[in-house]
Amino acid sequence: MFIARTAKFGIGQVVRHRSQGFRGVVIDVDPEYGGRTAWLAAASEGDRPDLDQPFYHLLAEAGDDSCIAYVSEENLEADDSGQPVRHPQLAQLFAGFERDRYVARPTLVN
Repeated sequence: MFIARTAKFGIGQVVRHRSQGFRGVVIDVDPEYGGRTAWLAAASEGDRPDLDQPFYHLLAEAGDDSCIAYVSEENLEADDSGQPVRHPQLAQLFAGFERDRYVARPTLVN
């Protein structure tokens, strides 16, 4: 049976990891876990999040480092600092930063 889910965070929204503290910008949302099965096999049961929840692809910053992160919804919270995220790939996907979110670049249709 399919259960409809609503993602708490949207594309372009700035979020913060609850326990690790890094910040990121949402670039994609999976309605449930869509990551690698190798990670699941390697993770201990206590470290595995519930797989039946939205998972977010983030352009993330942690100090001076940047990465792409894949994080469960339960591990994220909205970042209300009003500060932009520093990530080298942001300019490829977004036109700018307004208030608390990034604005997507307009897409061209042929």
